[in-house]
Amino acid sequence: MDLWYLVAFGGGLVVFFGTHLFSAFRRRDGEGLIRWIGVGPYKGIYSVLTLAGFAALVWGYGNLKPWIYLADPPTWVRHLTMALMLPAIILIVAAYAPTGFIKKAVKHPMLVAVKLWAFAHLLVNWDVGSLILFGSFLAFGVIDRIALKGRGDIGAAAAEPNVLGDLIALAVGAALYALLLYELHRIITGVGLLG
Repeated sequence: MDLWYLVAFGGGLVVFFGTHLFSAFRRRDGEGLIRWIGVGPYKGIYSVLTLAGFAALVWGYGNLKPWIYLADPPTWVRHLTMALMLPAIILIVAAYAPTGFIKKAVKHPMLVAVKLWAFAHLLVNWDVGSLILFGSFLAFGVIDRIALKGRGDIGAAAAEPNVLGDLIALAVGAALYALLLYELHRIITGVGLLG
């Protein structure tokens, strides 16, 4: 049965990041797949593949534990990870909130949040599975940023910011962080953060 989990984890990583890398590097001149099948079908196929890949990698990763541990991280990195997660969650919210100064300064808040999240989790999870999982997300974040720069995508840098976007990002981000810290992380992953 472990083989199926391994296949799900590996296949999920390939499908999830394959779809994201395809969209990061696809041609932007209107030619190619989108023009051939249409925007609606492209988005539908992309969404189904991405969700299927994500579900498979989470299922495989969760069921393959315990992973081989490479070493025990020092205890102080746990505090650094928890500190890094607050701005990561605020940036995730900022990606969907009205444009504020945070979104304008960061340009691509979701991408920065994913890199922060992955780096923070690599700091405290020194096992083979976590290295593969979080390392893949971090590597993708770096590659996607390079792709965005290559095509001149400046994200929200040119947008007119308003304070409302920042207030929403800070308030909702802090509330989500508290929920994760006190209960939600344990419910989602089985790992409690406090106590």
